[in-house]
Amino acid sequence: MTSIQSFRQRIVVRGGGEIATGVVQKFFRAGFSVVVLETATPSAVRRSVSLCEAVYDAFAMVEDLTCRRVAGSTELEKCWDVGEVPLLIDPRGDAIPEIKPEAVIDAIIAKRNMGTRMDMAAVTIALGPGFCAGEDVQAVIETMPGHDLGRLILQGYAKAVADPKSVQNETRFQGVMHAPVSGTVRQVKQIGEVVARGEIVLFVDETPVKAPIRGLLRGMTRESAGVTKGRKIADIEADASVDWRTISDQARCVGGSALEAYLYLANRR
Repeated sequence: MTSIQSFRQRIVVRGGGEIATGVVQKFFRAGFSVVVLETATPSAVRRSVSLCEAVYDAFAMVEDLTCRRVAGSTELEKCWDVGEVPLLIDPRGDAIPEIKPEAVIDAIIAKRNMGTRMDMAAVTIALGPGFCAGEDVQAVIETMPGHDLGRLILQGYAKAVADPKSVQNETRFQGVMHAPVSGTVRQVKQIGEVVARGEIVLFVDETPVKAPIRGLLRGMTRESAGVTKGRKIADIEADASVDWRTISDQARCVGGSALEAYLYLANRR
């Protein structure tokens, strides 16, 4: 019997952060051959659940996914043959014509289009704000937490900015930490530790950054990373029982919606 995997239905996912990893898992489990395209210096905060860490460490493992950094598109088949997800450093998507994917999914979450076009593949999908469905791509997935999370948008845009004062976002935003100045990160705590409110979590140069709430340190920028003032650098989850090593509910929802969008658009063709 011929397996689904042997058909080599290829999916390109631009970006390897937390949400993108949720997308990769859904397509991987559905039998597609997925390749991640990343920058040379990805800046994921929830690094324990981000495949882009393979850029720095050559490998990254998240749940049932093993991601391997490869030097070129000629190495993709080797990874797929052993059940791995290859990662290429290719921020512009130059390798896409050679890969010939069934779909390109922009999961960079940059809140603007970093060059994804509708003509890159038969199916093109983007996550979050900054894209117009029907012009830039065929479908946009809503990434804003709340009632519409994961909704397929076939015409128009996703919601632009979350309101941190809204009831549904208030708790989520309380634990987010931003760089008070531009500089270099020096870690004090580690991802997975429970921190008290007011404890120093890290320094940016000589400026301490303290925990705004008590909870689980779910994400933090890499040691020695350069950051700009105002950039998100750490994330505390109020519920300390959350498993920081597993993909989040938001990433699973958006990933499932991306798979739904692909099947919907492919079947419409």
